[in-house]
Amino acid sequence: MSDFSVRELPLFPLPDVVLFPQQLLPLHIFESRYRMMLQSVLESDKRFGIVRIDPSNREMAEIGCCAEVLQHQTTDDGRSYIVTLGQQRFRVLNITRETPFRSAMVSWVEDDDVENPDGLNDLSTTVRDALHDVVNLTAKLQGRDVTLPEDLPDLPRELSFWIGAHLDNRAAGEQQGLLELTDTHERLQRQFDMLDNTRRQLAARTVLKDTLSNPDNSDA
Repeated sequence: MSDFSVRELPLFPLPDVVLFPQQLLPLHIFESRYRMMLQSVLESDKRFGIVRIDPSNREMAEIGCCAEVLQHQTTDDGRSYIVTLGQQRFRVLNITRETPFRSAMVSWVEDDDVENPDGLNDLSTTVRDALHDVVNLTAKLQGRDVTLPEDLPDLPRELSFWIGAHLDNRAAGEQQGLLELTDTHERLQRQFDMLDNTRRQLAARTVLKDTLSNPDNSDA
């Protein structure tokens, strides 16, 4: 990634799509303007910006995430299938052009310095425990194996990005809020609150399921 704090970046606005750093995002490029954007990107540094569009008002978010093209395949009719990897977050400063595709001057966004590393590590462990509980309870309710990846990030910031990226895809608004935070502790705390609420709901459903499946034990 460039060391310059401000640069021009082609933008790919997408409805309810939020990309986080270090997360993979496959994309299907079929509109002519974005075919042109992809060609331009592949001829430069293979990077462009993913920015969420709010479907309710069609407004583009101010904070997005830079995507690097890792793989691309173009079909005979000109459509492309690409795999991108999230890099740094950015803030849109001003739109520099709208045609043939949108570009903007952006500045990179980083998390604030950590003032209490021990407290952050403790919170990260608590979040991981809650995440494991949610996965285990989900597996029990669904009657199938549901596991977390072995390469789940250890570092608090990277863990918070991973969790943000794997929220339900109906939670794009919440994902955008998490992406915009620059306080790792606050991001993890918000994620713990969500996970803990989900854990409590799943635990209650598990008890109900066990009671219904074992009615003879309900009066024990």
